[in-house]
Amino acid sequence: MFAGLFAFGAAPTQAQPFPSKPIRLIVPYTPGAGGDIVSRVLAEKLGASLGQPIVVENKGGASGAIGTAAGATAPADGHTWILGADPAFTINPLLRKVPYDPLKDFAPVVLLTKVPLVLVINPALGINNIRELVADAKKNPGKLTVASLGSGSNAHLAVELLNSMAGIKTLLVPFKGQAEALIGVIGGTTDLTFSSIGSVMPHLKSGKLKAIGITTDQRFEGLPDVPTIAESGFPGFEVSAWHGIVVPAETPRDIVVRINQEFGKALAQPDIAARLTGLGYLPVGGGPENLERLLKRDTEKWAKLIREVGITAD
Repeated sequence: MFAGLFAFGAAPTQAQPFPSKPIRLIVPYTPGAGGDIVSRVLAEKLGASLGQPIVVENKGGASGAIGTAAGATAPADGHTWILGADPAFTINPLLRKVPYDPLKDFAPVVLLTKVPLVLVINPALGINNIRELVADAKKNPGKLTVASLGSGSNAHLAVELLNSMAGIKTLLVPFKGQAEALIGVIGGTTDLTFSSIGSVMPHLKSGKLKAIGITTDQRFEGLPDVPTIAESGFPGFEVSAWHGIVVPAETPRDIVVRINQEFGKALAQPDIAARLTGLGYLPVGGGPENLERLLKRDTEKWAKLIREVGITAD
């Protein structure tokens, strides 16, 4: 009898099955922002498949640094997820001091979406494609004006990357936000800008703006006739915002894999893919290494460009 009791007491304690409680999804942006929308679209699906509610917690501020820092110090048991995005992970840490290390404090889980930017111009320019734009810029250095959304923004980096690859000079004109920048191009006070696709679709349909280039490495389904900048004479050009899921660095690998698989199933569902595409996002998925490669590649690419161009924080 005592031997039986001893054997029972000595048995290893089994870990609770995952998930064993509600999951906290930290979104380091305000409600209604792009990342918040993506998170909520997927949280509902995964909550049902995992059998636990996924509570979206918005912790905006400092271009995503506040919420991201909170996620870095959360328990590494798989019950805290962090929405990762390019400003907080691959751009801001190169321009500002942030209270976390994006490559050491987190374990990548899944790349959810890429968010193409589109290069739009005022139709009155009479320019029809990227080659004509570059030719005009070379003929008149510094004459073309670009509505800029702030130092270190995706749109700003896209301008500087095109300038660098094409060997041209443009004049940056600062605007407070994307809506104002588009108004500037439509009104003719500036010539062009890089914008998220969702923001410009109404203006493209009305003819107030013309799209001449997509910044991702593949065309966007909603604008099939607009070529990528890479295929327009600048192979290797790629700028995209992105959304991914990361967890605290010490989260067990088997839990990371499980979460990745659940997101993969959700992203593969036609209704989810259609909804994300309709919002201007490209669903991605793939293993954790897919997001890890992107983090390292973009960090290296933007560090090089920031150093060469001399970009500084506002």
